[in-house]
Amino acid sequence: MGHTGMARKQFHLSWFLSQGYGPKGWRGPWPGSDTARWMMPDLFVDLARSLERACFDYLIIEDSSMLPYQFNGSHDTYLKYAASTPKLDPSVLVAYLAQATKHLGIIPTLSTSEYPPFLLARLINSFDHVTEGRIGWNCVTSSNDGAAQNYGHDGQLPHDERYDRAEEFTDLVTKLWDAWEPDAVLLDRDTPMFADGSKVHVVNHEGRYFRCRGPLNAPRSPQGRPPICQAGGSARGQLFAARWADTIIADAGNPEAMKRYRDTVRRNAVAAGRDPDSIKVLFLANPVIDTTLAAAQERRRMQQADANQHLDMQLANMSRLTNIDFATFDPDEPLQGLETNGHQSALAKWIGKTPRQLGMNQAVKQGLDLTGTADHVAGIMAEMMEEVGGDGFLFFNATFDRRYVIELCDGLVPELQRRGLTRTVYEHSLFKDNLMAF
Repeated sequence: MGHTGMARKQFHLSWFLSQGYGPKGWRGPWPGSDTARWMMPDLFVDLARSLERACFDYLIIEDSSMLPYQFNGSHDTYLKYAASTPKLDPSVLVAYLAQATKHLGIIPTLSTSEYPPFLLARLINSFDHVTEGRIGWNCVTSSNDGAAQNYGHDGQLPHDERYDRAEEFTDLVTKLWDAWEPDAVLLDRDTPMFADGSKVHVVNHEGRYFRCRGPLNAPRSPQGRPPICQAGGSARGQLFAARWADTIIADAGNPEAMKRYRDTVRRNAVAAGRDPDSIKVLFLANPVIDTTLAAAQERRRMQQADANQHLDMQLANMSRLTNIDFATFDPDEPLQGLETNGHQSALAKWIGKTPRQLGMNQAVKQGLDLTGTADHVAGIMAEMMEEVGGDGFLFFNATFDRRYVIELCDGLVPELQRRGLTRTVYEHSLFKDNLMAF
């Protein structure tokens, strides 16, 4: 591909901390010096510093609050592989990442099914204050009955009703964030007048699911409304995102599907009365970068071989996502007629394929397959974004190690920067302003 004299449109880079604040490369070829101390924040602090050096927009911390048990009706397979478990609370990690960085946006996952709205609004407000405006909220509805049972419920609400409840939840959270006017705090020592009570408003929310007096007992934070991230792939999830999301996690396997999804998001945004440019759609990608194409392909082949050898791990992950026990199916019989109250968008893509095929796909971590040298992969990413129109990529690797972080942040990203495709400096102090800068 030839470089034209045209200025290319820049795109965003972010990182999805897949499988949350848990053990990462303990089984890999480059495990690090002390895998028993995975609960220390060191690896994640190194990651955040590297992402900031590479001018990433944000780091999002995935989370769930259950020990999965859907495969074979047991938690054993999940514990055998440390698959989606264990996980420590992402909010604890946020504090460490915030101290280690100055510009990077940090987005914890906090579920509307598990937090009371006031508590969540207060936590994010506090984080936004102490980071001086660098926090976001990954707004999710929990899909697993096991998590519901940990919080005293029999199971999760039906899929679409979860979103109805999340709409009211998010409406209340944003009301609480907005309850202090931006100029409510005067800090006038002489009068004295710390804050003007006429600029702080009671919320008095009385809804179908929630009641809350409000306001928050803390001033408006630097961003006021921190960016909201959302990953709903279902039709109902997409409508929710059109109303609330500032950035969306999208999983699409090729440029046509990416463009189709992004165009839908933008249409929904307009229908919801929003500027489509105010929602940044980032596509999951799992690059493997090495100094030669052959070396990168060999690493991809080793990933596949490992997945083949441990098919139970992939099937267990599929069971967790959908609440369907894939241990009960013949691995070589195509799947038919399945329904789920869990991740509907995931299941829809699996009908007609065999569990073995799907397990293999899971192993390539879904997302876009970007394999090769830094120069080669930067070229592919450039072409994809040109075809799709924006807005960027969300890198993820559930079992990453420090070597992988360096290959992306000090190998791939400098190539993207050299081509003028990603930023080389943060222009703004607030996370939201950097996210909306292009």
